[in-house]
Amino acid sequence: MEINEGIRDREVRVIDADGSQLGIMSTRDALAKAEEKNLDLVKIAPQAQPPVCKFLDYGKYRFEMQKRDKEAKKNQKIVDIKEIRLSLNIDTNDFNTKVGQAKKFLSKGDKVKVSIRFRGREMAHTDLGLEVQKKFAAALPEAVVEKQPKLEGRSMQMFLAPAPAKQN
Repeated sequence: MEINEGIRDREVRVIDADGSQLGIMSTRDALAKAEEKNLDLVKIAPQAQPPVCKFLDYGKYRFEMQKRDKEAKKNQKIVDIKEIRLSLNIDTNDFNTKVGQAKKFLSKGDKVKVSIRFRGREMAHTDLGLEVQKKFAAALPEAVVEKQPKLEGRSMQMFLAPAPAKQN
């Protein structure tokens, strides 16, 4: 953003601090008027013909912008990706424990990465790994499969996200 002497245009359209238009004038005259009012001349629309500049207190303007950005940042939710590792021949109780963990992660709003690592001869049975992952997804009705199970090298991954809340 160009301010004061940084504005290199010959003519600019000037807007006063209260929002009223002062018309088109030379940059030098606009700077002189801004200094009279103890304000800065700030270019707000550089693509216009001629560019539009406004009288304002630039320090106060920057402070307001930082305050607004900080407020927006405070309100945003950061989504973590939690990983749950399964094995090809997982037992029922272990499976249920992992499902419980995934439910806890999903209820907090986190995404879940479900992965199965194939070791040795297990690579010949990737179809069984696919069944385990589909069974895992079916055990979690509160989750949506964001990315279908996919075999990458020796591991198969699937991503689950919390289901959008139903509004009545």
